[in-house]
Amino acid sequence: MLTSAEHVLSAGGLDDFTVAAVAEHAGVSVGAIYRRFPGKEQLLEAVKDQLLETLETDVREALSSAAPDLRSVVVAFTGAMADAFAGHTRAFPELLSVQSAEGAERGLRALDVVQRAFVDAARPHLEPDAGDAVRFAARSVIGACVHRAASCQAWPDGLGWDQWASRTADMALAYLGAEV
Repeated sequence: MLTSAEHVLSAGGLDDFTVAAVAEHAGVSVGAIYRRFPGKEQLLEAVKDQLLETLETDVREALSSAAPDLRSVVVAFTGAMADAFAGHTRAFPELLSVQSAEGAERGLRALDVVQRAFVDAARPHLEPDAGDAVRFAARSVIGACVHRAASCQAWPDGLGWDQWASRTADMALAYLGAEV
């Protein structure tokens, strides 16, 4: 059901996102959706939670498989962030525009998880006093990614997500190199 909900959201946005449309795409009855979710808002929150869990997992996996050097860690981080958002270019902006208090809190927890994962992976490759710099780099990459996802439909930059990740990694590495 969540895959169908994400598809409907990505294909038609919030205007076309109805329980009936999700049920039709999933090949189930509307009642089957309502037995699992009390309403449309809860279904949206479940989609958001699934996407955020995937983001957290993908970032952790990318960082754990990166070669043990700063460049590889930064490239893995920006690449994982870009890959997560690239696959859901229309869904993320829609989900970011309608947040309940619980949804906003869940989003902040996910941002904290990916920031900590990056800091933990990058710190061994930096000077001991570079903690503030690596946190700033993490927040800059995360913020740029979220901003790009939220605005890419209305304000395209002409880059593919892979190009964005490469340029963002270079920018973060230049900053970290200047700060250490």
